[in-house]
Amino acid sequence: MIRAIIIDDEQDARDGLNLLVEKFCPGVTIIATCESPEIGIEKILELQPNLVFLDIQMPQLSGFDLLEKIETIYFEVIFVTAFDKYAIKAIKFSALDYLLKPVEVDQLVSAVQRVKEKQHSKSSNFKSLLNNVKQNAQKLERLAIPSDNEIILQKVSDIIYCEADSNYTVLHLADDKKITVSKTLKEFENILPEIDFCRIHHSTLVNLNHVVKYVKGEGGYVLVTGRRHLDVSRRKKDTFIQALNKL
Repeated sequence: MIRAIIIDDEQDARDGLNLLVEKFCPGVTIIATCESPEIGIEKILELQPNLVFLDIQMPQLSGFDLLEKIETIYFEVIFVTAFDKYAIKAIKFSALDYLLKPVEVDQLVSAVQRVKEKQHSKSSNFKSLLNNVKQNAQKLERLAIPSDNEIILQKVSDIIYCEADSNYTVLHLADDKKITVSKTLKEFENILPEIDFCRIHHSTLVNLNHVVKYVKGEGGYVLVTGRRHLDVSRRKKDTFIQALNKL
């Protein structure tokens, strides 16, 4: 049995989600509904739930702020938000679950099923992933990259370029190391800051801060840190030059 808490400042949202869980999610019991993050923290510490349905934007504290105030996160979290542009890219990248308001039954059932199938998040790993979400609207300094058995905390400034390899991406780093990640190049393009990273080829996303020189041509090529040459496609040339001019 999964014991769950709903934390949302809107009563209609709390009541609606409670009814959906009761009707469509056997094996899940709502043990408390909370109208504020402060009450939510109290109930989490008191009732020790397995799962928390957590609204993102609430008065005083956001859902992210609430999680930062809890020392050990031993429960699973499903974020609930009415704002589909609010940190959604980072939430997806970090492999965290979320539901968009109004909550649809099939998405709710799928999210709960994933909770049932996976192990509980370790506090340190979860909070590292949470940094991706928190920083998405700010300057992303470190990227928490989830893999099967670890979280890699990578400084964004040390990524020279990202190279597509089928459904994987290879990160080429300033120390000549490489990290292969089971995420597509498009996912990295979505999460990394546009002001610093530019797609110069269908298989290459480059950190503009590591570009040493651009050699013109039909598409041309760039020389990056470590004296590596990367081709610029003809289709990406104009976009790349515009990005350089904004530095």
